[in-house]
Amino acid sequence: MYQLQVENMTCGHCVSAVTKAVQSVDPQAQVQIELEEKSVKVGTDKALEAIRAAIVEAGYPVTSAQPQ
Repeated sequence: MYQLQVENMTCGHCVSAVTKAVQSVDPQAQVQIELEEKSVKVGTDKALEAIRAAIVEAGYPVTSAQPQ
């Protein structure tokens, strides 16, 4: 499980875009997003850097990322 702080998420479209970005790396990944906290929790066995890179590539800056 990873915990990431992700900027620029404001609506359901953002949630969908970030979820799709994560699942492009791992289609089985479990993604929980809290818009108010700018928090993304990802359950996956893929590398944290790959998850972070996919979210950034989708247009959402990651300000912190760590294993949980």
